[in-house]
Amino acid sequence: MVRKINSAEELEALAGAELGTSDWVEVTQERINQFADATGDHQWIHVDIERANAGPFGGPIAHGFLTLSMIPVLGAQISAIDFGSAKINYGLNKVRFMTPVPAGGRIRAHARAAEVNRLEKGIQLITEYTIELEGSDRPACVAEMIMLIIP
Repeated sequence: MVRKINSAEELEALAGAELGTSDWVEVTQERINQFADATGDHQWIHVDIERANAGPFGGPIAHGFLTLSMIPVLGAQISAIDFGSAKINYGLNKVRFMTPVPAGGRIRAHARAAEVNRLEKGIQLITEYTIELEGSDRPACVAEMIMLIIP
């Protein structure tokens, strides 16, 4: 169930708290190919199935940036900011790609409201996301995403 956050005060009270976990989402070869087309990154480890099967990962893997770009869709299953006139993707602090995501693998996100800061231009929320790969002891990705909520 999506956690609705209705005010700045409610968000500030969540600083440091776990927000929840998304559902599992399959990272299909079709999605990987579409990402390659959208970004122009057609490296063989992502899109050449035959070559990738003989490569270092035993098959094609998702782009690290594809895994990272799944955060908005996974995060929307966890929480929703229901106040402010706009929510702006303000950047990232730390990103690490720790485990390759194979084509057909399933990922999900765990989210924690790491920091909430009032700024002159709005409220800054830093959310720590851990992208879990089903069947792996190590996360696929860990990232701190910064959002600016404009009043």
